[in-house]
Amino acid sequence: MLYRRQKLLVPWYWYVLLGFVDVHGNYLVNKAYEFSSITSVTILDCWTIAWVILLTWIFLGTKYSGWQFFGAAICLAGLGLVLFSDAHEGGEGGSKPLLGDVLVIAGTIFFALSNVGEEFCVKKKDRVEVVAMIGLFGMLVSAIEIVVLERKILESVTWSSEIMTAFAGYAASSFMFYTLVPFVLKMGGSTLFNLSLLTSNMWAVAIMIFFYKQKVDWLYFLAFAVVVVGIAIYSKTKKDHESIPTIQDADHNPAYLLLDEENSDTRNDTAVSS
Repeated sequence: MLYRRQKLLVPWYWYVLLGFVDVHGNYLVNKAYEFSSITSVTILDCWTIAWVILLTWIFLGTKYSGWQFFGAAICLAGLGLVLFSDAHEGGEGGSKPLLGDVLVIAGTIFFALSNVGEEFCVKKKDRVEVVAMIGLFGMLVSAIEIVVLERKILESVTWSSEIMTAFAGYAASSFMFYTLVPFVLKMGGSTLFNLSLLTSNMWAVAIMIFFYKQKVDWLYFLAFAVVVVGIAIYSKTKKDHESIPTIQDADHNPAYLLLDEENSDTRNDTAVSS
């Protein structure tokens, strides 16, 4: 971005908003690990799919068939089984599994807002700009909130090579994740992106069994099977899915026109002041 030396194609405050919702989505989901199990968190994270479908349908004019809505509904039924399992387990799945579930579901709302907003920007504007600006403003939001809300907690951490290695691994994987996400969003959209993330559930179960040596409730497997059925129904009718308008068609979308008008006003103000 610095090398290009060009003005932003999207107003900076949109990136502030994207950075804000993305940071809080990550915060809520990561906080949920303190109270719930890794399997609950990863499966319930699929709630993002429902929010993404709703947001793209309402705000971006994306059209879905009745079968796709039916498939999404089955997925939500599978996620409901996870909630039932956590309520049944009590403390076995974490100190406060239901609280962890609520935090995850709240986090998925922020993730959906971030995914849809990012899809909007990468398809209409520039992928490099999106990655750079979300990273920049996300870092600023995180730094401010750490200083204000979590400074004492951070100071109380006893740093060790193990903790530092874990943080470094998390940072590296997050960097790769956020670098690759815009490519997927541009090629397939935020709904397909979140459907693809369902593969993380199998990794979560494997890690819980072989790494943490914990027993997985049978309802998790039933929930995952129900989710897979829902995804199969959705994917079978994906040809009926009309993705967000491309750059060529964007001029007919009111949301894009609003963004273009803001860009035009910003450039005009800059020209007048010059």
